[in-house]
Amino acid sequence: MTNIDFEQLEAYRNKLLTHPIYQEISTPERVKVFMKHHVFAVWDFMSLLKRLQKSVTNVDVPWFPAQNSNFARFINEIVLGEESDIDGKGGYSSHFGLYLEAMEECGADVQLIQTFIAHLQEGLHYTEALEKTDGLNQQTKDFINFNLDLALNGEIYEVAAAFFYGREGLIPEMFQPLIDSLKESGASSERLNFYLNRHIEVDEDHHGPLAEKLLIELCGNDQEKLKRSMEIGEKCFESRAKLWDGILDEMKASNL
Repeated sequence: MTNIDFEQLEAYRNKLLTHPIYQEISTPERVKVFMKHHVFAVWDFMSLLKRLQKSVTNVDVPWFPAQNSNFARFINEIVLGEESDIDGKGGYSSHFGLYLEAMEECGADVQLIQTFIAHLQEGLHYTEALEKTDGLNQQTKDFINFNLDLALNGEIYEVAAAFFYGREGLIPEMFQPLIDSLKESGASSERLNFYLNRHIEVDEDHHGPLAEKLLIELCGNDQEKLKRSMEIGEKCFESRAKLWDGILDEMKASNL
């Protein structure tokens, strides 16, 4: 049986959750820098989710039943919330849409993400689109490259591992320090606060447990898959920490 090091995985996770960036987002100008890059992580989340949906449900025409209705149920519930959640104003929006609203309210630069998406819509490969998007630091590019490569080329259980460890199982604890720091500094905004709190509420109570259950069922009793899934988790934590490093470096270099 393969030895699985749960303590090492938890160490990587704790290092990320105590990253200094949470205490450094202390002014409106620093919030803008943070959001300018973090929006790319909000965006690529949906590529991981859509890969899961594509693999465990059927989105083709003509339709045929999914091989595992439990998996289809898990993913479709998450897609419903992430792609068309309540927007706090009586309507519905994707979480990406909510984040763009928060960026505009804060005065953060939305041009980078819009330019990148426009390049993709023109048919550029995502690696080329990233290189043509001026103003992105290397850590942000590396973060997107890691997640999109996994979404496009990874085994389905590996994608589920990134989705759980790097997103749904992490976000509630990762966003709470952000909320606390923004509140103390007075640098938050109504839409940003709504986005962060909504993510904590949905992921902690519903999406996180569903994502964990999906990963467990996809791995089954295969010890090699369980080990590999935690390796993916470690890489997700490391990649996110480097993303935070790059944002923090830009804040300090700009003397904000």
